[in-house]
Amino acid sequence: MRAGILGLTLCAGAAEAADCRLALLLALDVSSSVDAAEDRLQRGGLVAALTAPEVRAAFFAVEQPVALAVFEWSGRYNQEVLLDWTLIDGPEALLLAAETLAASRRSHNDFPTAMGYALGYGAGMLKNGPPCLYKTLDMAGDGQNNEGFGPLAAYAEFPFAGVTVNGLVINGADYEAETGLIAFYKSQVLHGPGAFIEIAQGFEDYERAMRRKLERELTPPVIGLGQETSRPPKG
Repeated sequence: MRAGILGLTLCAGAAEAADCRLALLLALDVSSSVDAAEDRLQRGGLVAALTAPEVRAAFFAVEQPVALAVFEWSGRYNQEVLLDWTLIDGPEALLLAAETLAASRRSHNDFPTAMGYALGYGAGMLKNGPPCLYKTLDMAGDGQNNEGFGPLAAYAEFPFAGVTVNGLVINGADYEAETGLIAFYKSQVLHGPGAFIEIAQGFEDYERAMRRKLERELTPPVIGLGQETSRPPKG
């Protein structure tokens, strides 16, 4: 634990010295509705998205680096850090982060969807993380909150001032029709100026959706222009 705290302290100091432009925290849904094959698509899709040429270009579009961290979540007491705060100050750092995520293993698979608790956990990570110009938390999920308090209560109780919360909806229905999950994300999950959602048409589409979302978040300016959804290209 002491080593982890020391590492976080050093990372925070480095980020401050380097004028870190964005603290980006990604949250992956590993609740019981996500089976083993879907989790492999999610985990592999994130790794592929992080190493895609357009995302690499967005990471290094300006001199100021990005701090990146990733955790997975499910039940109210089931959050696990996959990648602690890492300053992405060059291609080697990005590749190492991707390799760390590629080697990660799912911590839980039989708990419900406690999104409010996950948001609270994310708020704590951002508060104790590196001091960057912007702070963004990404909530990826395939279901609505079904355990404990919901997102709106989390926003009222946890330190979300200055934090933008975007969403990646893993939609199991026909993307032509807005499902209850999409409406839930729009009304309860999105938070802060310019917050937006990206829609994956199933876990097979996770990589594409994550790549588009990361590219948008990382390309300066960080903050978007408003809420919108993205859909898979037709044909």
